[in-house]
Amino acid sequence: MSISVTSAAISSPPVVMWSQTDAHIAKVVLSGKIDVYSLGGIWTQISAAQTAWLGSVDKSDAPEKTLTFDGSQIASIDGAGIAFLIDLERAQQEAGGKFEVIGLDARFQPMLHAFDPINLLFPAPTIEPKRNFIVSTGMATQNLIDDALGLITFTGHLASDLIWSVCHIKQVRWGDFVNTAVQAGIAALPIVGLVSFLIGVILSFQAAIGMAQFGAVSFVGPLAALGIVREMGPLITAILLAGRSSAAFAAEIGTMTVNSEVDALVSGGLSPIRFLVVPRVLAGILVAPILTLFADIVSIFASMVTMLAYGVPFINFYNGMLNAVGLEDIGSGLIKATLFGVVISAVGCLRGMQTGTGAAAVGISATRAVVSSIVMIVLVDGIFAFISYKTGF
Repeated sequence: MSISVTSAAISSPPVVMWSQTDAHIAKVVLSGKIDVYSLGGIWTQISAAQTAWLGSVDKSDAPEKTLTFDGSQIASIDGAGIAFLIDLERAQQEAGGKFEVIGLDARFQPMLHAFDPINLLFPAPTIEPKRNFIVSTGMATQNLIDDALGLITFTGHLASDLIWSVCHIKQVRWGDFVNTAVQAGIAALPIVGLVSFLIGVILSFQAAIGMAQFGAVSFVGPLAALGIVREMGPLITAILLAGRSSAAFAAEIGTMTVNSEVDALVSGGLSPIRFLVVPRVLAGILVAPILTLFADIVSIFASMVTMLAYGVPFINFYNGMLNAVGLEDIGSGLIKATLFGVVISAVGCLRGMQTGTGAAAVGISATRAVVSSIVMIVLVDGIFAFISYKTGF
């Protein structure tokens, strides 16, 4: 049986012939110019004939079927013709048969071998071996060590460039500093004020419930004010900045890293830390204490309003707060807030510069920035609490 198909093309229309020696051996002969313009009808009809032939006999009860492609009469062939051969070979392999190419001119062989049709276009699925507990632990430890080394290296570079910024004030990018301070400071006032007000109310209510049992409700105001100034104000502000500003820094610099803008700075002889990180860290140093002071005021006011429900007048609350809270307490909270500002802004910039490639890289960097910032906040807070306990500051 044979099928002859002629397809109109721009020039030298090809001729294709399908022939079957028996139920298990078939042959395709192409002649003429084979290109994208001439394969439309040919491809469909040969594929249909191959499908009918492969399904004509149950392969479990008969030898595998062999399809031979004869290209000895081909005058020229392009990528579409190679794709046609790939489609025939793929169908043969899926059916458990063989595919052979004979007579193809030597000048067309490199094009055929360059595609490595089946191995490249239809690779066999690979199963990754499961990692055991020891391997997973070792990899996690190595990642932790690498992250710690990167943090130490970055801290050294940042400290050096901060000293440079003090010695060369006019060369600092003060425009970026102002823009960052506005975005991280003024724009954060509403959320900081709202959360601080709620913290003041909740803290006072919870403290008053316990103190009422001992008839010491009047001591709630000084207790709440002292806790807000020394601990809650700086901590709540730092966590809000970590979720808001640190993620923003990581996303901004991470996008620049993905777009190779950071590499362009290095190629241009500019330091990415001086150009991108220093203005943001200086902005963090400025806005963190200011936002903390604002949070302290709002929280203390909320506590003062809350204590009215328990019959404690403003004047009593105020006098008790003056007796309990001193300048050293306010100074301790502001120093802690300044350290938090450095940590939050620096970690956000570090994660941004460590951004990898891919669509999810920036999101991963922003997430890592928030998590790392919160961990560093807790660590710094613990160290500061220990120092305060030993020094009494």
